[in-house]
Amino acid sequence: MKYKRVLVKLSGESLMGEKQFGIDPDALSHYAREIKKVVEMGVEIGIVIGGGNIFRGLSGIENGMKDRAQADYMGMLATVINGMALQSSLEMHGLKTRLQSAIKMEQVSEPFIRRRAIRHLEKGRVVIFAAGTGNPYFTTDTAAVLRAIEIDADVILKGTRVDGIYTADPFKDASATKFTNISFDEVYRQNLNVMDMTAFTLCKENNLPIIVFNINDDDAFLKVVRGEAVGTLVE
Repeated sequence: MKYKRVLVKLSGESLMGEKQFGIDPDALSHYAREIKKVVEMGVEIGIVIGGGNIFRGLSGIENGMKDRAQADYMGMLATVINGMALQSSLEMHGLKTRLQSAIKMEQVSEPFIRRRAIRHLEKGRVVIFAAGTGNPYFTTDTAAVLRAIEIDADVILKGTRVDGIYTADPFKDASATKFTNISFDEVYRQNLNVMDMTAFTLCKENNLPIIVFNINDDDAFLKVVRGEAVGTLVE
C-alpha cells in the first residue's frame, strides 16, 4: 500500500444515491464495501462526511434564514446523522468503528480528542469525524483537511462522482480534459474548483496531497491507496 493512513472526504449528497433527498441504503452499503476492502489491506481510515443531503448552512441562508451561525450548526447536526448512518453500515459489514463529534453529544458519539482518534486508527478502527470543525463559517472540506493534518494522514482522498479534476465541468462541457497530476499553484492559476479556498490553502501550507477520484467506481478506493493512477493527484 502506498498510503498507510488516509482521510476520506465524502459529500452528504453522495449518500443520496438515486434519491433526491436523505440517505440511500444502497449507497451506504456500496461505500461500506469499498471501505472494507481497504481496511482489510491494513490501511488506517478516517472519514469526514458532509450534510448537504439533509441540510446545508449556506442553503439555509439562501432560503431566508438570517443567522448564518445557526444555519451552520444545523448543517453540523446533519453530518452527525450521516455519520451515524455510515457507522451503522460499516458495522453491518463487520468493521470496527468510532464516531467522534466536534460538538459534544455523548449519547451517540465520542467527543473529538486527537490522541484518542489516533489510537483508534492504530487499533484498526474506522474513525468517522462528524460536526465539521465544531465552528460556524467553516465547511466540511476545511474540517476534513484539519482532521487529516491532526491525525497525520498521508493524503486526503476526496471521493466524488467525477473521476478527477477537469478543465471544466465534464457533465456540462464535452471538451473538458482531465488532469492526472497538477500542482497547488496551477490549481490557483486556473481557478479550478477542488475544495473551498480555506481548505485548499491549508493543504498547500501543510504539504498534504489531495487525490480526487470517483468513489462510486468499484475498487477505485482500493486502487488509489495502492498508488495506481486513479483520479487526479494535487501536490
